[in-house]
Amino acid sequence: MSQQPASKPLDLICLGRIAVDLYGQQIGSRLEDETTFAKYLGGSSGNVAYGTAIQGLKSSMLARVGDEHMGRFLRQELQSVGTDTSHLITDKERLTALVILGIKDNETFPLIFYRDNCADMAISADDFSEDYIASAKALAITGTHLSHPKTRHAVLTALEYAGRNGVKRLLDIDYRPVLWGLTSLGDGETRYVDSQAVTDSLQEVLHHFDVLVGTEEEFHIAGGSTDTLTALKNVRQCSQATLVCKRGAQGCSVFEGEIPDDLDGGLNVYGVRVAVLNVLGAGDAFMSGLLRGYINGEGWEQACRYANACGALVVSRHGCAPAMPSKKELDDYLSRAESVPRPDLDVTLNHLHRVTTRKTEWNNLCIFAFDHRKQLDEMAQKCGADPKRIPYLKTLLLQAAQQTAKAEGVDNGQSGILADTTYGQDALNAITGKNWWIGRPIEKPASRPLALEYGDLGSQLITWPQEHVVKCLAFYHPHDTTDLKAQQDQKLLDVYQACCRTGHELLLEIILPLDMEQQEHYYSEIVQHLYRLGIKPDWWKLPGISADGWADLSQIIESNDSYCRGILILGLDAPESVFDATFKAAANAKLVKGFAVGRTIFAEPSAEWLAGKLDDQQLIAAVSERYQRLIQLWKKYRT
Repeated sequence: MSQQPASKPLDLICLGRIAVDLYGQQIGSRLEDETTFAKYLGGSSGNVAYGTAIQGLKSSMLARVGDEHMGRFLRQELQSVGTDTSHLITDKERLTALVILGIKDNETFPLIFYRDNCADMAISADDFSEDYIASAKALAITGTHLSHPKTRHAVLTALEYAGRNGVKRLLDIDYRPVLWGLTSLGDGETRYVDSQAVTDSLQEVLHHFDVLVGTEEEFHIAGGSTDTLTALKNVRQCSQATLVCKRGAQGCSVFEGEIPDDLDGGLNVYGVRVAVLNVLGAGDAFMSGLLRGYINGEGWEQACRYANACGALVVSRHGCAPAMPSKKELDDYLSRAESVPRPDLDVTLNHLHRVTTRKTEWNNLCIFAFDHRKQLDEMAQKCGADPKRIPYLKTLLLQAAQQTAKAEGVDNGQSGILADTTYGQDALNAITGKNWWIGRPIEKPASRPLALEYGDLGSQLITWPQEHVVKCLAFYHPHDTTDLKAQQDQKLLDVYQACCRTGHELLLEIILPLDMEQQEHYYSEIVQHLYRLGIKPDWWKLPGISADGWADLSQIIESNDSYCRGILILGLDAPESVFDATFKAAANAKLVKGFAVGRTIFAEPSAEWLAGKLDDQQLIAAVSERYQRLIQLWKKYRT
């Protein structure tokens, strides 16, 4: 394997299938009986563009998607991991392809391709230039695009450009008989149908490639024989490419020259055996790992180690693109793969997958918290106001937040709200999808021991947008009784595990009960104790403490979870004047990423509005003024 040129702006261009995968969530169910589906980026080339990007390569997607929600979803997913989408063309005449899949058992995976006149099959040679192809070190093609005259012409044009410009050319044979018209439309599961026409079609183009990748069955179709060695030898007659034959749990074999008389006669890189949940997408994961090693010039043995490990991790998980390992996750797995027969149950791997595949960075967060329920109920009662007015009040508070964030220039990745389901659902609906940090409480107000407001968290999170952060407040003290501590610990562990299962981030808020001793070092003790339980929240929400206290707490967090998002400072209804000292003390604490303050901002104006002393616009102005002063105080010590 030769070292690839280092001067090109792109490592890889992926040309081929990209679609939305709808994976059935009821494992063991027939596809007929599935009731809910998870939506993922899919399609072999889309998966490889995604998988190589999170392995650290600069990949680019060359394809088309529809001018609709699913096309925008695919674009967002690729962009979120750094994939170049400058040549992911929006097709205004066709819809994005869909695939519906189920997991019946570890050998049965029913799937249906919805690809009739779909966008990615409309790619043409007019959609890209020779300069674009020449800008990459490698070009990866999916075999499906050789099945149709128009896409075939596009592929051949790209291969010609690549050949003239020193771009390495790779083919993932990616044989799907249904996409070559060899099975009934609903039979996407069948992986092999013998076809001389397909064999001939493939053999006409194999000479263009530097690397050919496929399963034994895929080499059978490319080589025109169901005997693997014979098929490989037939392929060698058509192409001098390096052949990488995937052999499942046995790993893979690489053949650079003449094909030996023994399948084990090539370079054999053995995989590790893992419990299989879902083989769909394992080949795309394999290709992603292989490309990492190939493009970085690390040699075939290392490239295949990456490839085998990526495949092993993906077969143990649900979905394909979201199951792809990050670079750090893969390296950790490779360092101890033999001792991890169940990657899906490995605590370290699961945590690394959770925290190294995050798609949004948050810093200097100025969060307006109006998730209060009990306090607003009491406020309305005191004012003699109808509690039914509270939901509308919260929409006005959101308007104040948006107005202020825009005025202060924090409305693009630095603004956020905490709002509840009980009274704030309209506000949550209005702000979702607008690049705001959004948190939602789950605790029953003032509960101690901790109780959840609407019962089982798992059933709640099914209905939550993925971008919503789970906020859980626990009134906790190191001197709590053994029984109380055990109850709270178990509930917090349940909450954390539920968030891990659904992929929602967790904000854990800790407050010392007012009727117990108040010492700031107790927060460090509590945080350390919860880490020992195995709880690693994405965020902590804590009261302001001294600079020394922040230093001690930061050391504890970093030593237990270097991937923690950070700490948000809560308000506890403190007077506005207190926050100058609070923010100053946290100025050098890098883990303190912002504030989440509520009543300091909204309490007085809201009481006056409920009492009829302020109209809507006066409320918005008063709240905005208070929120703006708090943002300016934060900026004073952070910019």
